[in-house]
Amino acid sequence: MKKDIRLLALDLDGTLLNNKKEISELNRQAIQSARKNGVHVVLTTGRPLLGIQPYLDVLKTRSADEFSITYNGGLIQRNDGSILSKKTLNLTEALDIKALTDELGIPCDILSEEEVFETDSPRPSLYHTINTYMHFQKRNLDEMTEETVINKIVASTDQEVLDEKIPEIPAIYKEKLEIFKTQAKILEFMPQGVNKAYGLAELCKTLGLTAEQVAACGDEENDLSMIGWAGTGVAMKNASDEVKASADVILDKTNDEDGIAQFIEDYIL
Repeated sequence: MKKDIRLLALDLDGTLLNNKKEISELNRQAIQSARKNGVHVVLTTGRPLLGIQPYLDVLKTRSADEFSITYNGGLIQRNDGSILSKKTLNLTEALDIKALTDELGIPCDILSEEEVFETDSPRPSLYHTINTYMHFQKRNLDEMTEETVINKIVASTDQEVLDEKIPEIPAIYKEKLEIFKTQAKILEFMPQGVNKAYGLAELCKTLGLTAEQVAACGDEENDLSMIGWAGTGVAMKNASDEVKASADVILDKTNDEDGIAQFIEDYIL
């Protein structure tokens, strides 16, 4: 069932990428066909631009007329690196988050542009094992100033630990921040109001598109906002039950079965 889709927003892990963290040849070919049909294909991810450059190279989209939404909507960028929109945490918010993660006994990594600052934490972070393209260094908040760019903060540890601690987060934090899991082992803290839906809405203003002309594909909690906002919200077969419940389309293929290629063939081409 072809729809008038002019922008296709793609989450990475569990969506576009297979379980080897690769873009399959079938997905790549389908994306190129969509682009030839005038569709903007936008990677929409919690990673920074540095962390997705290998995938932009595979898709041949590292140019100023192609776009990515990074840091879960905190940065809207042209793929040559120039920034269209930027929302960050301030130092006070970072200190509050650090106090919370210490109280919960979970790690605290601070993402600042292309760097990851690993703070002294009660539990070792697993983030460096998940995002291997990033630059990591040991650094604590007392070494930072109000001028330090803080794009987001992540707590990355074993899934069972996160799932046990998340219910202990006081409601006041959820009122002043965006807090969500992006993968089984990653909990993220973002500025209030900043999520993938926010990033897509801002980008669509630049491109002169409406929500009805957008399809958004995802599988995890941090994809809920864009799946709900887009005219066509798409859940992978491997998506969480919550994501499937909010989607307009539930694919019958997983990220390991070229689900994105299926969607492009059925709804765009």
